[in-house]
Parts: sequence; C-alpha cells; structure tokens
Amino acid sequence: MKFWAIALLQTLLGWLVIQITLTLIFVYYLRSNSIELLSDNQLPKTAVILCLRGADPFLSNCLKALLEQDYPQYDLKIIVDSQEDPAWQVARDTVAECNATNVQISPLKIASTVCSLKCSSLIQAVSELDSSYKVVALVDADAVVHPTWLRELVTPLMHPKVGATTGNRWYLSQGTYWGTLIRYIWNISAVIQMYLYGICWGGTLAIKTQVIHETGMLERWARGLSEDTMLKGILAKHDLKVKFVPSLLILNREECTLGNLMNWMKRQLLISRLYHSQWWMVVMEAVFSTLLPNLIFVLFLVNILLAKWDVSLILFTCYSLYIFCLVLITTVLEIEVRKVISYRWLMPNISFGTLIKKLIEIPLTHWFYGYALMSSMWISKVYWRKIVYRIKSPFNIQLTKYHPYQSDNQPVDNQVSL
Repeated sequence: MKFWAIALLQTLLGWLVIQITLTLIFVYYLRSNSIELLSDNQLPKTAVILCLRGADPFLSNCLKALLEQDYPQYDLKIIVDSQEDPAWQVARDTVAECNATNVQISPLKIASTVCSLKCSSLIQAVSELDSSYKVVALVDADAVVHPTWLRELVTPLMHPKVGATTGNRWYLSQGTYWGTLIRYIWNISAVIQMYLYGICWGGTLAIKTQVIHETGMLERWARGLSEDTMLKGILAKHDLKVKFVPSLLILNREECTLGNLMNWMKRQLLISRLYHSQWWMVVMEAVFSTLLPNLIFVLFLVNILLAKWDVSLILFTCYSLYIFCLVLITTVLEIEVRKVISYRWLMPNISFGTLIKKLIEIPLTHWFYGYALMSSMWISKVYWRKIVYRIKSPFNIQLTKYHPYQSDNQPVDNQVSL
C-alpha cells in the first residue's frame, strides 16, 4: 500500500508541475501580447450579431455597451427567438432609449430541427448581409463589453493568416450560490485550455465574411449544436489560425445555482467531445485533475480506517499541498487577469476569506467536474434554454418540438444565468 501511495503522490506532483508550467505560459501570453489598434480608416465595415432566447440578467447592459462602440462602421443585428420572447421587449426598449440607428431587430424566421436555435439565428443573420460587410462579429448576451471591444477584436483579423479572433469569459470569484464559485474555479482551467488548443468562444468572436463563405461554415452550422468549438478544425483546413486576444477577457457577473452549473458543465464538455479535435487531451487533463487527487483522498481515508498512520500522514500532506498550490495558481491568474480586464473595478478584492473558500471550492470543483465529464461521455440529449436536442453524431442533431421562450421561464433570481 505504501509503495502505491508514493507512486500516486509522485504522479500528482508531476502533474502539478505541468499545471504550473501551463499557467506560466498563459501568464506570459497575457503580459506580452499587446496589439496596436487600427485607425478608423483601416477598419472594415462590420456586422455584430447577437442571438437571443430569454432575457439574460445583464441583457440591457450588454446592448448599451454594444451601441457605444468606438468603431467607425458597424451595425448591430439582433435575432430574437420570437416576438413573444421577453428579450424582444428588452431589446426594443434599450435601443429606443439609446436612440440608436445602426440596429436591426428581427425574429427568427425558421427554427431548423437539425441544428441549434443559435445556429439557425446565425445563419439567418449572415445570409442577409450584403457584400459591404467584410467582418462578422458574434457576441453573447452575457458579455458586457468595453468601448474598444470591437476595434480590439477586428484589428488582429486583418492579418492574412488569422481566420478568427476571440476572447473568453471570466467569472466573478464571489457570489451568493456555491454554483457561482465552482463555475469560477472550473472556468479558470477552461480558459487556459481554450487558449492552448485554439478554441473560440462564441461570446466574443470575429470572422472575415469571405472566410465564412469560402470554408463552408454556414453549411456546418446548419447541422451543428454549437458554432464556435468546430472553428479551429474548419480554419486549419484552409491554413488559417485562431487568435486569442487577452484584452477581450470579458467579466461575467451572473450567478449560477448548483443545478444549473451541472447542466452547463455537461453541455460544455459534450460540445468539446463532439467538435474538439483534441478531445482526448481534455479527457487526460480531467483524469489527472479530478480522478488522481480524489483517489489519493480516498486512500487517505482508507488508511485512517486501517490505522496506518505513516501512510495517512504522507497522503494527507501531499493532498493538502496540492490543493494549496492550486489556490496559489488561481490567485496568481486572478491578479494577472485583473491587469488586462477592462472591468476590473467591478471585481471584488482578493481577501483572506476568499482564499479560505477556495480550499473548499477546489475539491468540490474536482467532484463536479469528474461527474460532469463521465456524464458527457454517454448523454444523447441536451437541455438548453427549455429546448431538448437529441444528439446522434456531431452533425446529426435533432431539435424536439419547438416552443417560444416565455416570461415565466425566467429564473426567480434575476441575477442567475439562464
């Protein structure tokens, strides 16, 4: 037993070294990757597309931010799932309040039964664009962006080898619900993985219009569950790459319950399994990050019951050291992200109490992550904003009976993610 315990501990410490190395690579990229923004006359005309189903907690803030962009030529194209949707009135009221003239609000005309509703909306919006739009920017309703967001998103896209530019979401480290805290921890790892693997985030994403048509992207979306994870593979076939822009880490202030968290994590992992060419690396990372420390913790409990105090002490010391190091890693990343995120003034201070909470949150995140990963391996249907999608293969998706999103579907707490 002692031999196997020491072998597991050595493996865990080796994995910790890898995690620290990957973190340092990401931090170096955050610090070194600054860009010189293009001037007004260099920026192409851009269509910003926002697809809505349900009124997200900060939808009005999102719309106001999109209408205040420091960008010479852009139009906001809003596709709402239906006119019955609560998001329809929020969008109309906000646009009227801002007296915006560069906005078009349209209902989804055809809800395809062989792709997600978001993909249907994107196809509709892109198909209606005329040839004057050289760039298409996608944004989600949970992204409250800063004034130079679009300029920062489009600038790197002008490089001939860059097919898409993207940012990522960054959640608050404090909240009322445990789901909010666990989502924050899990997302830190996800942000690093998405950077390393070149995975786009559809909440902040720009693509050249020409690239969309030349790569047959619309045809892929017409059969897909998600629009973003598949992009790296599509672009790579045309010798194009994805560019992650550090300044486009967007602060998300929404809350999340444990029930919503589990559904959200399973959906994220399922989409990765379906469309991520390096899915096996995600699985390996999850095994080392969740199974290994939990196995060591279980062995610690077993040895306690067997009164093997020497082995128990070794196991407990190493497990505690590992969790403590993860607290340090997450704290370092939080500090570094605050240097580039535009809304850092909205982020709570890093307190001693926050660090203590992380000692509890990190093991909980491991358990939730492990369960969500195993569930994502065999689930064949997804619940997404009150619609069920049946999954037979990556491009064999079936949307069950469509129904508009109603006001009574909104969460009781208006700060909770849909």
